[in-house]
Amino acid sequence: MPDPLPYIADPLAAGDALSDVLEMIHLRGGEVEAVHADGRRAVRHRPGSRVLHLVETGEAELRVDDGGPRVGLRAGDLALLARGRAHALHPGPDATWLSGSFAVEERVAAPLLAVLPTVIVIRGDEEGLDWLPLSARLLGVEVAEPRAGSQVMVSRILDLLFIQALRTWAARGEVAGAGWLTAALDPQVGRALKVMHRRPEEPWTVDRLADLAAMSRAAFAARFGRLAGESPGRYLQRLRLARAADRLTTTREPAGSIGRSVGYSSEAAFSRAFARAYGTAPRAWRAAREADGRVEP
Repeated sequence: MPDPLPYIADPLAAGDALSDVLEMIHLRGGEVEAVHADGRRAVRHRPGSRVLHLVETGEAELRVDDGGPRVGLRAGDLALLARGRAHALHPGPDATWLSGSFAVEERVAAPLLAVLPTVIVIRGDEEGLDWLPLSARLLGVEVAEPRAGSQVMVSRILDLLFIQALRTWAARGEVAGAGWLTAALDPQVGRALKVMHRRPEEPWTVDRLADLAAMSRAAFAARFGRLAGESPGRYLQRLRLARAADRLTTTREPAGSIGRSVGYSSEAAFSRAFARAYGTAPRAWRAAREADGRVEP
């Protein structure tokens, strides 16, 4: 079963789908390590490490484990590994770089991150990317000369670099593979996704969604399945449950009320569907997050 889909709040338009996704990724920039090669053979990053690397001087080769890509990096380049693949940086002479880590809410972020390439590379000499050298300089200063508030500054700069890298990648038109982002960026299917996200509690049918996409029922269902990787009905079910999960952690509403608000006719039906997707009933799921401190007061 696919991971539960993130609830994306009130999308604006298919062309701005990336902004809608980023609002719910729960991205948190972490620590930054300044690396000086000094004859080191390689610097390894274990599986699950969601990181970016900013090369400051010299050159390095990034090698992803298990047959993944190899990418040469030069001074000024950024490499983002948002999917957490194990990898290593093999430095050339006098190479230095900054490595920043990220934390995400895994079940929320997974559907987005799954459609990203293993490595997103942004070259420092690309035109129109003034944000990259500016952000790199700011990050370098905060790491080299930490002052009051530096931890927050570093976290915010990392967040911005992550978002800018995704924005630049999406603008290249390289999005491929089935998934939410691929479907949302499609001009026709994106219209249907927009209304589904805005009003998931409505009894949407394939016929209604096809009309919104200005397509025949058969053509819409086939296109939706090819781009999203699942049927409209299955997508809608996951969307409803994801919105419910979001409200379970951000409100104090009773579980039954939340279930009805996302389109379930009874608390029992909602509880069964939620348990199938998240592995536990809504009340238990909320209680577990309260114990972890992840439920808003």
